[in-house]
Amino acid sequence: MIEVVDVALLVLLAVTGVAIIRMRNLFGAVMLAGIYSLLSAGLFVVMDAVAFTEAAVGAGISTVLMLGTLALVGHEERTPQHRPVLPLFVVLVTGGILVYGTFDIPPFGDPDNPIHHHVADHYLEESEHEIHIPNVVTSVLASYRGYDTMGETAVIFTAMVGVLLLLARGPLPRRVLHEGRWITVRPGTTREELEAELEEETAGAPPDEAADGSGREGARG
Repeated sequence: MIEVVDVALLVLLAVTGVAIIRMRNLFGAVMLAGIYSLLSAGLFVVMDAVAFTEAAVGAGISTVLMLGTLALVGHEERTPQHRPVLPLFVVLVTGGILVYGTFDIPPFGDPDNPIHHHVADHYLEESEHEIHIPNVVTSVLASYRGYDTMGETAVIFTAMVGVLLLLARGPLPRRVLHEGRWITVRPGTTREELEAELEEETAGAPPDEAADGSGREGARG
């Protein structure tokens, strides 16, 4: 039964990967990439690997960051100016090298694999006594390799901050909420431009309109 699930997940991964390559709508490509990461997490579950990291980072945070980027670059892919011969060659060569490197990997699930007899025995036998956490995976991620986990978290946090900064300085959406009011703006207007225009309108408006901001919505609606 497990072999059937493995084959089904691998087939779905292959189909999703081909769909991502052929997709011209960037929003659809991002959504399919999130599905690909979710399928990968499911495959990790079947393989008894650490799946929640892939689910949280790949299907969760990465998808949110890519959606934030689409708010700046748009949803449609530009038509390439040159034939993708060189990128295709690089991908094929890199993939061939990676496949060749897997020939020396020990058989999957073999209990005599080196990874099962390096530090795994110590973690399984002593982690609860040393860390006082019954879950071995949690003790490994949060304690034994805590610096590595902290580094991964720092990378994700930095990427999120970078996307938020780009969104803050990039073009605004069609309608924005400002001081409790929805304001319609011109396409491509940045936040700095909107604030400058609002200050000019407020300075030139009568005192009663400048106090309640009623002239702004009428000028922009």
